[in-house]
Amino acid sequence: QVQLVESGGGLVQAGGSLRLSCAASGRTFSTYFMGWARQAPGKEREFVASIGWSGTSRNYADSVKGRFTISRDNAKNTVYLQMNSLKPEDTAVYYCAADRSYYGSRTYEYDYWGQGTQVTVSS
Repeated sequence: QVQLVESGGGLVQAGGSLRLSCAASGRTFSTYFMGWARQAPGKEREFVASIGWSGTSRNYADSVKGRFTISRDNAKNTVYLQMNSLKPEDTAVYYCAADRSYYGSRTYEYDYWGQGTQVTVSS
């Protein structure tokens, strides 16, 4: 099992940047695919980005391509989401996710989730 704790959320103006972090417990972090998803009020949870074991393979939702970057540091058991050029529609609770065998866009496939961190982008 792996436990995930997100941090780095907050309030930012449109056009600004934030970097989210997700710290994972355990010694097997490098064997998990990692992802980020978000959920806005009244909406379903949606995929944002994911990354393979070594960090070289990455996937992004079309809505964040070119603005968000996912990365990981296996030595620190941490995955990051750098968010630039933020828009009000990026406002949501952002969740970190992990899975042993999947890192696609179907959020229901991920086995482990953090508690989420709020990101609010003001116009």
